Amino acid sequence: MRLATWNVNSIRTRVARTVEFAVREDIDVLAMQEIKCKPEQFPYGPFEEAGYHVEAHGLNQWNGVAIASRLPMTDVRTAFDGMPGFAKATATAPAHIGTDAPLEARALGAIIDGVRVWSLYVPNGRSLDDPHLEYKLDWLEALRTATAAELTAHPGLPLALVGDFNIIPFDDDNGDPDIVVGRSTHVSPAEREAFFALESAGVHDVVRPLLPTGFTYWDYQRLKFPRNEGVRIDFVLGSAALGDAVQGASIHREERKGEQPSDHVPVVVELKLAGADDDDDMPMIFA
Repeated sequence: MRLATWNVNSIRTRVARTVEFAVREDIDVLAMQEIKCKPEQFPYGPFEEAGYHVEAHGLNQWNGVAIASRLPMTDVRTAFDGMPGFAKATATAPAHIGTDAPLEARALGAIIDGVRVWSLYVPNGRSLDDPHLEYKLDWLEALRTATAAELTAHPGLPLALVGDFNIIPFDDDNGDPDIVVGRSTHVSPAEREAFFALESAGVHDVVRPLLPTGFTYWDYQRLKFPRNEGVRIDFVLGSAALGDAVQGASIHREERKGEQPSDHVPVVVELKLAGADDDDDMPMIFA
């Protein structure tokens, strides 16, 4: 199985190049984030013509996640257990975070060829003094708890948490001089601690051992991409069973070029699942 994750930053704007990438790179499962549309607005046609079935979850023109798969999808879920929602502050009430607050379209899970795949769009956090940062941390803790529970119940399950985590785990993952520890989200100690806490749930970054360096996002402003002032915030976190199946990985930097690119690029892993045909191994690539 070739599994990819990509924050497409509006699927209706970028459907042609998204499908073209999936076909060209022989992607079996593509997890997308920031689709920015409701399910009834999703451009299913080009995906279906290319042999993909799509599950989409979106509530408005913001956020939204989807999975396109050549393989059947079962047990489709639009939230993980305990996922909190967010109600922004009003003139009469402060911001509210919790399972009783409105849920945003930030998670979509499915079983595909025995693999539990979650397409995740982690809350941004906005600023260090914004309630959205508390929401981000609570959301990540709920994800950790739900993941730990699922892997405790099914310890041999190949599970993949993939998507835009909006966290820069290490200093070497940050090439943007405008993002500074102590002044910016994405690099705060609390966010990094929440990211690394996911390891206690039984998942780890399955791409980094093969590709220690490489950015996945460059802001559109101030020539960030030509200057290579990017960051690494898109990840494939896998359970032990998934990690054992990884044969190769690639970060497709070229997708940041061309007409109307997303500000993110795809991250791909090649999986050799139990019972799958064992042909050629995929090389480790930084594309």
